[in-house]
Amino acid sequence: MVKAICPGSFDPVTFGHIDIITRASKMFDVVLVAVMVNPEKKPSFTLEERIDFLKRTIPDRSNIQVVSFNGLLADFAKETNSDIIVKGLRAVSDFEYEFQMALANRKLNTDVETVFLPTKADNMFLSSSMVKQIAKFGGDISQFVPSEILYDITKRFYKGEV
Repeated sequence: MVKAICPGSFDPVTFGHIDIITRASKMFDVVLVAVMVNPEKKPSFTLEERIDFLKRTIPDRSNIQVVSFNGLLADFAKETNSDIIVKGLRAVSDFEYEFQMALANRKLNTDVETVFLPTKADNMFLSSSMVKQIAKFGGDISQFVPSEILYDITKRFYKGEV
């Protein structure tokens, strides 16, 4: 059984995230969608909210589990007996950073490999930061995030009438 981890902050989850998670779930026996706790970042949504958003928006597949982790991804992979780390790439600029992280993770845990999945062309520009920025100014984010969480995001950021 091959177990993979799709790590991220998912602050908030976007169609780009859902695409990578769904594609990974077709490739691996088990996919752990691992919501990171990073003490150096101040997320816009709590850990519980981000987990809830993922559970509400991920397609119903029996091999996907939403979990959280705190610490090094290489250690989390060891703790969960995961074989693969799945990372989505939007552009060449993502590759350099993710490649360095993959090498570090491999050095820390020689049993884990990193697999890169290129995003679909229509998600190349999509990021959680961009979604939050558009929402703050009352822009339409419905083409970037699942309808199940659209109101939650809009309510959090937009200071006008929802």
